[in-house]
Amino acid sequence: MANKPESPTEPFKRALAQAARSLAETPDLEVVFSGDGPAMSGSRVTLPHPPRDLSLKEAARLRGMADRMALRYVHHDDARHAKLSPVNAGGAACFDAVESARVEAIGANALGGVKANLRAVLESDLEKRGLTRQDRVNAPVADILGLIVRERLTGEPAPDGAKALVDALRPEIEAKAGAALDRLAGLIQDQAAFGRVAKTIIRDLDLGDSADDAASEDASEEAPEDEQEPDEGDREEGGSEGESPEGASMEQTEGDQSQTAADDQAVQVEEGDDTDLSDEAPELGEGLKPARPDIKDPGRPEPAYKVFSTAGDEIVDAVDLCDPEELTRLRAYLDQQLAALSSVVSRLANRLQRRLLAQQNRAWSFDLEEGVLDVSRLTRVVVDPTAPLSFKQEEDTEFRDTVVSLLIDNSGSMRGRPIMVAAVCADILARTLERCGVKVEILGFTTRAWKGGSARDEWLKAGKPPQPGRLNDLRHIIYKSADAPWRRARRNLGLMMREGLLKENIDGEALIWAHQRLIGRPEARKILMVISDGAPVDDSTLSVNSGHYLERHLRQVIAEIQDRSPVELIAIGIGHDVTRYYRRAVTIVDVEQLAGAMVEKLAELFEEEPRTAPRGSDGFGAQPGPSVLDRARRPRRAA
Repeated sequence: MANKPESPTEPFKRALAQAARSLAETPDLEVVFSGDGPAMSGSRVTLPHPPRDLSLKEAARLRGMADRMALRYVHHDDARHAKLSPVNAGGAACFDAVESARVEAIGANALGGVKANLRAVLESDLEKRGLTRQDRVNAPVADILGLIVRERLTGEPAPDGAKALVDALRPEIEAKAGAALDRLAGLIQDQAAFGRVAKTIIRDLDLGDSADDAASEDASEEAPEDEQEPDEGDREEGGSEGESPEGASMEQTEGDQSQTAADDQAVQVEEGDDTDLSDEAPELGEGLKPARPDIKDPGRPEPAYKVFSTAGDEIVDAVDLCDPEELTRLRAYLDQQLAALSSVVSRLANRLQRRLLAQQNRAWSFDLEEGVLDVSRLTRVVVDPTAPLSFKQEEDTEFRDTVVSLLIDNSGSMRGRPIMVAAVCADILARTLERCGVKVEILGFTTRAWKGGSARDEWLKAGKPPQPGRLNDLRHIIYKSADAPWRRARRNLGLMMREGLLKENIDGEALIWAHQRLIGRPEARKILMVISDGAPVDDSTLSVNSGHYLERHLRQVIAEIQDRSPVELIAIGIGHDVTRYYRRAVTIVDVEQLAGAMVEKLAELFEEEPRTAPRGSDGFGAQPGPSVLDRARRPRRAA
């Protein structure tokens, strides 16, 4: 039997993979081709499939993608980058752009072919994102700053399409940060030193963190490495998270709480707070919230929201929280429990799909003097031969590329049917929107422990200083990223069924995290939907701060997003009135109403004109006054 003939693109793929391994100085670098590329995870590089009719321009673009990721693999440290990166969205975007310029400049300065490839992919990216068609007012400062840094590091001017825009903003940027920009070229091989100068540039442009946060971050950067990283034991949680959803209970948290029970009681005596901090996790039924402290405003000034320690915080992919076999079993359990509800949600999702596709359908303009002959109007000519012919023209209706983020409360009170309904609604909604060309990401938020974790331990060791701020370790979970196809992320939603996962909820910082992820997306329209069943509660934090400490921060974050961000925010409360927090919100009494509420609210948003962010007078989108989003702390990415 004759061998199957080789595809014309196979030699190009092999050459591209070998070149990437050589540039990355890693012979075992895994290079694969998929419709999901470009992407990089660990030592695996994913590139898009080359077309069968490969033009020189497209070949250079693909080589540029491969060179860009190979250079990032060998010259970029994610941990150091995360440690130095500003916490606010605008500053982080600028920091990412400057770091990318540094990494690519190393390869461009060493090899002329790499420089040409990187220029080809840069021109393609600028055109695809519409930067070549932007005006000065709407220009993204992160991209402009990246192009200016690239020019200084390589001596190569910005591509022709973006040159006019760069030249228009260059005087303003160099007037504010010219001295720091001059220092970058000598630090190109030192990521840490380069990053510190980059942060200076960002602060000079009034896009960095507040002065207090900048000082605290600088201090943390100078601290010894062993003081910043928690012990492995600190990162462990009490309890067995591997138990099955059928037989597990909250008993796994008792061992975790026995270690801090005496300290909890001592804190209650010292602080004079009536909050119950027993040594057992709350025994919760379906949809029940633990007893909350009084959240009435006492009328006295309160210090700004702060975090005692971020060492134990983590951002983690769902697949990293349990083994694949268990994740498959949990997903099967979810499908089994929600078989009946799934059909109801599917009907609602299909209705949403029809409404979205109706907006994307093409329209016709009739009674024109030229175009395509309108045969439906020919009866006029039959009745009156002197009547003129009627023509029609097809027009494309504008439907902005959109990304939707679903932020789901993973607190203990969601255990049972609420979390199951939320999981299946998110699953089917993601599938539906993907069919309509709308990207969706699914996120969850909880804490790593009941009543405090390593942050509380550090506070106790420090002598229990007053007003410590947040005293628990955050756990932010990525169930599905916006760029991941639904078929690959479907299994991850089963993790919500895992006993021991759902603990306490600190909504304000979770909202900041989800908002920052959206702000960094290239889509023109960004929608954030929050699904929660109550106000933020963390007993460890509320026992040593005011009773409304977390709620006040949540209100501040919501106000910032609603007033000063292009992200469109919507909330659904399950048995909890969220209309007192969010302008666009709905409260449902029964979790069975969740699917209908999600579909209706999203449909309403898509039928309205998208929001635009208010811009400051300086042309950079800066806003007067301090921003709670700028002061946000970013959890570290879990190893």
